[in-house]
Amino acid sequence: MSSTTSTSGSTTDTFTADERAAMKERAAELKAQSGRAGKAAKAADLEAEVLAKIVEMPDDDRVIAERIHAIVRAEAPDLAPRTWYGMPAYAKDGKVLCFFKAAAKFKTRYAILGFEEPAALDDGPMWPTSYAVTELTDEVEEAIAALIRRAVA
Repeated sequence: MSSTTSTSGSTTDTFTADERAAMKERAAELKAQSGRAGKAAKAADLEAEVLAKIVEMPDDDRVIAERIHAIVRAEAPDLAPRTWYGMPAYAKDGKVLCFFKAAAKFKTRYAILGFEEPAALDDGPMWPTSYAVTELTDEVEEAIAALIRRAVA
């Protein structure tokens, strides 16, 4: 979130255009998800939406997102693909467990693989919940696979 200063000198919080667009995407996602009938149809529609979001990404982000999608589907087939604020995400028991934020989405220098509260990544009083991803090597892919396995445990 960004801050701006008004002419009177007071600071007000505003959202960037990208943040407002993400919120609008989330509202549309919730509306679309509530209108779907049938669990199988809903799951297929949601995965198709995730794949469509991935296809829309610039090449650098798309390549990473495609591999992360494949890793998540292989390591945790019970996670439900869905979009979340316009990003590919994967849910457990209806709650987002992990997501992929493309670098281009908010014009950042790296993509992020992030985890939400349902992820079982707890490790003492402090642990990471997001990871910068700039490229996928075999070592990085195995680390992601291990994180996914641990997160769903």
